[in-house]
Amino acid sequence: MSDITRDFTATTFVVHERRTLLLLHRKLGKWLPPGGHIDPHELPDEAAIREVREEAGLEVELLTSGSILGEVRVLPQPYCILLEDITPGHQHIDLIYFARVRNGELTTAEREVQAARWVTWDELDDPDISEDIRELGRRAIELCS
Repeated sequence: MSDITRDFTATTFVVHERRTLLLLHRKLGKWLPPGGHIDPHELPDEAAIREVREEAGLEVELLTSGSILGEVRVLPQPYCILLEDITPGHQHIDLIYFARVRNGELTTAEREVQAARWVTWDELDDPDISEDIRELGRRAIELCS
């Protein structure tokens, strides 16, 4: 039996005018898209939208939408799911979504976010941006534009 604990999280790459939103995470000191833990009884796609609203003040529409299959709901599909090592013995199963801005003003949650910026394809080359964020940010810009 493994001693690894895992939490489910949702992360959203938000695209507006061929740029993706990155937030400088106050605790981690890293540029990341909006995201966080999926609350108990919350659906992953709802968490993806909520985290953007809480951290950046924006209302977004996910690139994928759900549907009905007979009598069951098909949830909006994440672009991919990452397994991230957070600390020794703890991982996040991170559902990655892509979204477009519907409305709202960019206002960051100061408790969690130190700064925010809209990043172009080329600006994703910044060495302060990790490879997975760079690659997924570019895919989001491609698919949402």
